[in-house]
Amino acid sequence: MKTYTNTGNKDTRSGFGAGLEALGKKNENVVALCADLTGSLKMDAFKANHPERFFQVGIAEANMIGMAAGMTIGGKIPFTGTFANFSTGRVYDQIRQSVAYSGKNVKICASHAGITLGEDGATHQILEDIGLMKMLPGMTVINTCDYNQTKAATLAIADYDGPVYLRFGRPKVANFTPENGAFNIGKAVELTEGNDVTIIATGHLVWEALEAAKTLNEAGISAEVINIHTIKPLDANAIIASAQKTGCVVTAEEHNYMGGLGESVARVLAENAPTPQEMVATQDTFGESGTPAQLMEKYGLNAEAIVTAAKKVVARK
Repeated sequence: MKTYTNTGNKDTRSGFGAGLEALGKKNENVVALCADLTGSLKMDAFKANHPERFFQVGIAEANMIGMAAGMTIGGKIPFTGTFANFSTGRVYDQIRQSVAYSGKNVKICASHAGITLGEDGATHQILEDIGLMKMLPGMTVINTCDYNQTKAATLAIADYDGPVYLRFGRPKVANFTPENGAFNIGKAVELTEGNDVTIIATGHLVWEALEAAKTLNEAGISAEVINIHTIKPLDANAIIASAQKTGCVVTAEEHNYMGGLGESVARVLAENAPTPQEMVATQDTFGESGTPAQLMEKYGLNAEAIVTAAKKVVARK
């Protein structure tokens, strides 16, 4: 079984900041807009080195989206930055009308997603943003798993022509993907090969899936782990091929089970290769205050929960 090494816990939002700063040097058309959260989004370096291309709009997220949409008309590539809750729920109408419907080349970059926002509590945690964004026609939805992949994704979306929702987080998590690795939008990454169960994970749950696979291997269950960093467009071929090989699937995500990765995978399987599936996700609930680790355990979003789901779905084959 292939193993992965955590090179040190790092927050994914810092990967975004590093990628944005690299883009500032690489592409003069890249501009950045922030809704009064420059430090939290790690946009400080871009602001310091490219002040003429940085726009602090204040606590006016709807205006930020409108400004970004307008900037694309002049050939700019705007990256907007704020918390995931404010990047989606607060400005859904503006995104729908000014970005998605108009097909504008805006990159909506959202930090502090999911319950790992932690102590800020339910009002700031969002567990439905992937569903909101993936239902918009033409919107690409990306949810990265670690620092390196977030940096790579930030660089990649600048070269992609069209609206993108890039989701990442606040806490320091395992950093295990290759440094300076390629990021191919819409292409799943097979991390481990297996024959008994497929674990399809996204975001912070990818490392947990790898940890679960090690535990399952010790129990004699061979798990195939797939990193779905792009939820839309979804790599249906990779999902179908793995499901047909193993005969059962577990999906894992830091998101509501309704509207997220699990539902997208279920649709692919139902249409192409009906397969038993279990979903590790929040169960139609809001979050609450607590440390990220406490919340991940309470809401069943960890390696232990994935192991339990895998054993359950294997028994259903």
